[in-house]
Parts: sequence; C-alpha cells; structure tokens
Amino acid sequence: MVDILHRVGVKNATPQEVYDVLTTVDGLAGWWTEDTKGDGGVGGVVEFRFPVGGFDMEVTELRPSEKVAWKVVDGPEEWVGTTVDWDLRQEGDYTIVLFKHGGWREPVEFMHHCSTKWATFLMSLKSLVETGEGEPAPRDVPISDWH
Repeated sequence: MVDILHRVGVKNATPQEVYDVLTTVDGLAGWWTEDTKGDGGVGGVVEFRFPVGGFDMEVTELRPSEKVAWKVVDGPEEWVGTTVDWDLRQEGDYTIVLFKHGGWREPVEFMHHCSTKWATFLMSLKSLVETGEGEPAPRDVPISDWH
C-alpha cells in the first residue's frame, strides 16, 4: 500500500476554522468542487462531482479542531476503499494540515496525477480560509487532459 502525503500551513486561522471547511457542504464546495452535497456527519456520505467524474466519501471520524477522516465508497477503481485523513494542529500563527490519502494498492500514474491535484486543492483550501476565496472545480487549475 502507498499513500499521498501533504503538509500545508493556513495562516491566521484556528484549527476549528479549517475543520469547518472540511466538514460542511458549503465549506467543501468553497475549495474542492462546487458540486458537493450530502451529510458531513459521522456515518454520512458526502458526494463530490467534477467535470470528469466524482467520488463519494463516507465520514468515518470527526474530532472538532483535530481530525476529519473519510473512506472512499464510490468513484474510480483506484480510489474505492482508500482513506482520506486530515489532522489539524495549531503551530504559532498557522494551523498545520497534515493530509493523507492512504491505502492505494500501487503507485499507478493516476496516483501521481491525484497527488498533484490534491496539492492544488489544498492550496485552494488555504486560500479559502485565509482570504475567503478558494478555487474549487470547475475553477481549479487544470494540470492535464485528466483535468
């Protein structure tokens, strides 16, 4: 198994402010994809749709200001069964976001693409919390024909 790992600091934001954009439909739609709906509570499923496909995430764990965890229950074959974890902590003027998309069976080319896209969307999350404006799909940065 292989994982995608990223770390980003969100300046002048509390862990709770970052947690809020990871656990509400409006927050998620503000940085990942405008086409977001569902139930962000534990056991709920959040549906994310993009111009080129989509993912359904079951919310498996919520700890306010500390952690958000999802399991991919529908989407591309490579994603189904993987997990997405967000660990949050305060460090000086920053909330540190430790991101992990774990459990990939092998590091296929699609994983490379997804790692880059996750990085662009993490910067969108950072921008949303810091400035009030993210770059969710379909306004995200395209990186290839896969978008």
